[in-house]
Amino acid sequence: MKRNLIIPVLASATLLSAASDVSQRLDVAATTFKEVMGVPDKSIPQDLLSKADCIVIVPGLKKGAFIVGAKYGKGFLSCRKAGGVGWSAPGAIRVEGGSFGFQIGGSETDVFMLVMNKRGVDRLLSSQFTLGGDATVAAGPVGRSTQAETDAAMTAEILTWSRARGLFAGISLSGATLRQDDDWISDMYGKKLSNKEIVQGTMQAPAAATGLMTELNRYSSRK
Repeated sequence: MKRNLIIPVLASATLLSAASDVSQRLDVAATTFKEVMGVPDKSIPQDLLSKADCIVIVPGLKKGAFIVGAKYGKGFLSCRKAGGVGWSAPGAIRVEGGSFGFQIGGSETDVFMLVMNKRGVDRLLSSQFTLGGDATVAAGPVGRSTQAETDAAMTAEILTWSRARGLFAGISLSGATLRQDDDWISDMYGKKLSNKEIVQGTMQAPAAATGLMTELNRYSSRK
């Protein structure tokens, strides 16, 4: 009888641990975004952020220790609410593979993506897609708005940046695959949902995402 009681207790502990992990990562995502935007001359250009339809934040994307060149990370996405004011509840996403270039360095990198048009949004909210294959991607410009008017910024569906060892720079993530993270979605909302249902529906952001929502709205709410 005692043996049978162990199973639900262990299951509950596992669920609590998973929820705690997501909460911590949401806090880290909020902090990394705040830090990047806190230095105007070395941040995501404000005019591009204001125009973006969705944002993806992957804090601490890791370089594989056993597979040469392998990259892996988990993070969050949010899109504009209907009417363009404010941001949706966060979805969850995984990033795998991709070419990061020499400027990344280090073993962990924070990655930021802006989705600039409807085609890019459709790709982002699909079950999975590849940057540079299914969606056009370019390294995002850094700094004030005068530096943001580049051909790449005007034509790419998705713009990408990275931060490693204190260096923030635009970088191409061509070849990286993005897919929705069903486990983290379940941990955040307690049920199976798609990213599309979350960001285009009426889901309320979980309490753990308050910090992230605050920072997104602070820098680009389109009020």
